[in-house]
Amino acid sequence: METSPPTPDPGGLRRDFSALAPEPGPPSFEWLLGRLGAGGRRQRLLLALSCLPCLLLGLGLGSEALFTLTPPLCCRQPNGTQLPMNDTDVCRDPRCQGWDYGGLPALTSNPVTEWSLVCSRGWAVPLEQLCFLLGFVAGALVLGHLADSVGRRGTLLLALALGCPAGILAAFAASPSVFMLGRCLWGALLGGMQLALYLICLELCCPPQRLPVAMAGDLLMVGGHFLLLGLALACGSWRVLQGVMSAGLGLCLLYGCPGVFPESPRWLLTTRRTTQAREILVTLAQDSSTQESETQEALDELDNACHLPAVAQISLRALLGCRNIWKNILILGFTTFIAHAIRHCYQMAWGPSQGPRAEFYLSYLLSTGSAGLACLFLCLSVDRYGRRGILLLTTTLTGIASLILLGLEEYLNHAAVVTFSILGLFSSHAAGSLSIFFASEVIPTIIRGKGLGVILSLASLGGLSAPLLWLREQHGSFLQHIVLASLNILALLCLMLLPESKRKALPESLRDGELYRRPSLLRRAGGGESRGAEEATRRDDVPLLSTPNPVS
Repeated sequence: METSPPTPDPGGLRRDFSALAPEPGPPSFEWLLGRLGAGGRRQRLLLALSCLPCLLLGLGLGSEALFTLTPPLCCRQPNGTQLPMNDTDVCRDPRCQGWDYGGLPALTSNPVTEWSLVCSRGWAVPLEQLCFLLGFVAGALVLGHLADSVGRRGTLLLALALGCPAGILAAFAASPSVFMLGRCLWGALLGGMQLALYLICLELCCPPQRLPVAMAGDLLMVGGHFLLLGLALACGSWRVLQGVMSAGLGLCLLYGCPGVFPESPRWLLTTRRTTQAREILVTLAQDSSTQESETQEALDELDNACHLPAVAQISLRALLGCRNIWKNILILGFTTFIAHAIRHCYQMAWGPSQGPRAEFYLSYLLSTGSAGLACLFLCLSVDRYGRRGILLLTTTLTGIASLILLGLEEYLNHAAVVTFSILGLFSSHAAGSLSIFFASEVIPTIIRGKGLGVILSLASLGGLSAPLLWLREQHGSFLQHIVLASLNILALLCLMLLPESKRKALPESLRDGELYRRPSLLRRAGGGESRGAEEATRRDDVPLLSTPNPVS
């Protein structure tokens, strides 16, 4: 008979979790899911419903590129002639009475053309990008804390309910300042929505399902980026496009109907809301193919755990004492930040194209296409070679592409520069996506919302490098690329300190998270008799890059 891991530990600061006996608690969620609903029709339906809103996330996150694009412009002079901006510095020409804009890709107008956010008012464009990304940071942090307090479902419904009016506010904005406020709120609620969906998808899966489901959500986000171009062509106006995306969030509020989209049963078990978890797991068991004896055994285990007291709130002192958990979060957060910050450096290496419209489509489609290929690569390789090995590979490829572009760009032809830029985009997308997924597996359920919120906020902070460089009028781009490439090498060294989570059960309590580690790289652990059986299963004793499939 399988034994179940312990459930959340409410206690104070503990320096040695392995020396403590596990507290009694509900049975392991993996054990329950295997006997009640793994692979059943109801579980597959819930996973599909969890991934479907990622299409709207792709639309919302990709719209920033269309809304902040500055088209080619010409100075309108008193005599009726037009002076192209490329011919001279027309921003300082006192004879300019207005601007005539060239064609935008996909849209007929955007906030830049509607409010003439060029020349002396051009600072408003990167400022709007900063507001959107900082809003995403705030939303991921605040709603991540809320997800651990009130639940994943409640956080998702709150983000959907507030995201719809925030998007409408941006769509009907009468001035750039109101538009920035609406987009900041919109970004905050998109951050909370992405976090809640990621948590629900991950926590409803058994170990073999986690990677395919997570990559399916990422591919739907990539599909949303591609769909955005067609939707923009159909809408024409940026206001209509923003309104359509907001209406999509409002439609997702149907998830709040009773019985349609339940709370995460793993989170309910971890917080010892056993009665509510039992009701959800019973519905999963109705459509599964498990034997009746196994189902009844699992339900009996749940009934025995219903009398357990609720978990006390985790104190800040206890959280700060979890050194191994913080180590994993900081390493993966640092890797996520570098992977997202370095992407625009590869897009700048392409150089000017045949026209602004062609340049936009080339940059947008290559970036989105490389993200899709990265998701497919991760789906095919990570379960075979392990999370840590593939993360080391993709981070190494990112560094190689950066070093070649920094040192040899002037000696390479245009085709070679584009090839290495695409390689850098591909590997950075893969490293960023895998870092987020890896972090969600090693952070315990009891604080997974807070931890994943930190990771997603660092990813958004990495994206700030592009608008900050724009504010400096592209000065210092080469130095910025050198700094990011150097930090990428540092991240590569830190990755060897991470455990391997391939096909392992998710940690539930702080104690589980502290035991989820690899041995020291400098010395082997002591005798096996001094370690508990649970710690032995949590430790990562495999070689660095060799991660054989566990014996079933």
